[in-house]
Amino acid sequence: MSTLTVPHPLPPVSDDCEQLRKAFSGWGTNEGLIISILGHRNADQRKVIRETYSQTYGEDLLKALEKELTSDFERLVHLWTLESAERDAFLANEATKKWTSSNQVLVEIASTRSSDQLFSAKKAYHALYKKSLEEDVAHHTTGDFRKLLLLLVSSYRYEGDEVNLTLAKAEAKILHEKISNKAYNDDDLIRILATRSKAQINATLNHYKDAFGQDINKDLKADPKDEFLALLRSTVKCLIRPEKYFAKIIRLAINKRGTDEGALTRVVATRAEIDLKIIADEYQRRNSVPLDQAIVKDTTGDYEKMLLAILGHDDA
Repeated sequence: MSTLTVPHPLPPVSDDCEQLRKAFSGWGTNEGLIISILGHRNADQRKVIRETYSQTYGEDLLKALEKELTSDFERLVHLWTLESAERDAFLANEATKKWTSSNQVLVEIASTRSSDQLFSAKKAYHALYKKSLEEDVAHHTTGDFRKLLLLLVSSYRYEGDEVNLTLAKAEAKILHEKISNKAYNDDDLIRILATRSKAQINATLNHYKDAFGQDINKDLKADPKDEFLALLRSTVKCLIRPEKYFAKIIRLAINKRGTDEGALTRVVATRAEIDLKIIADEYQRRNSVPLDQAIVKDTTGDYEKMLLAILGHDDA
C-alpha cells in the first residue's frame, strides 16, 4: 500500500516542468517547490516529467537536481526520481563496490522484488553499466557470499500460488538437517532459499516450524556475529515477511547514534509506492511511535520535508 498523495486535479506536466525550472533559477534553489512537485507525483508521472523536462530544456532533470541539491536531500530526490528498475540497478551497482555489509542491499533487491522487477533491474543494469549484475556480484564477492548472492540475483522465481506440500515437508527436513550440522553453506540449503517460489518457501518454513519447534531464523542465529548467517536470515525475512524486515531496517537506521540516512532513504524511496504504509504500521506496532514522528525527531531540513511528503504526512 502506497503512502504517496497526488493532487487532484493534477497540474499539466508542462506546468510542473516550468515550476521545476523556476526552482533552479535565480539566487538559491527553491527546495520547497521541488518537494511540492516531485514529492507528490507517482512513478508514471515522474517519468513523464523527466522526459518532458529533457525535451523542453535539453537537460536531464537528474543532472539539474544534482547540480542544485546537496547531501541526503539530493540523494533522496535522486533515487525517488529514477524509474524503479534504474533505481534498483543503481543501488545494486553501489552495493557491489562496498564492503560485505552492503550485501544486504543485494539480498533486498533479489528477494523482495517480483521476478519481472528483478529482470527489469538487470536489464537496466546492462544499459547503465555496460555489463551484467551477475558478473559484478561474482567479481566483488567471494566464498559463501558469492555462492548465495550470485544464485539470488540470477534467479527467476515462479510467481504463482501453487504449493507442493510433499516437497515442502522434504525440504524442511533438508534445511533442518543442514542447519543442525552447521552446514550453512550447503548447496541444497542455498538452492532452496534462492530458487523456490515465495509460496513454496512459505509452506516449507511453516512446516519447518511445525515439525522442529521454532522459526528457521532462530536456528540461524547460532552465531549472532556471523555475517553469512545474518545474510541468510535477511534472505528468509525478505522472502516471507518483507514488511517486518524493512521496519527493522528503519528502526536500526533511526536508533543508531546518528541516523543511518542511507538505509532510511533507500527504504522510503524503494517502498513508498509498494508497501510503505504496511511497513509504517509494523514500525508503529513494534516501536509504539508513528514512523513520521520518529523521522521528525531524527532528521532535519529539506531531507525531513521530502521524507514526510513521500510518507504522505506533509501539509502539501
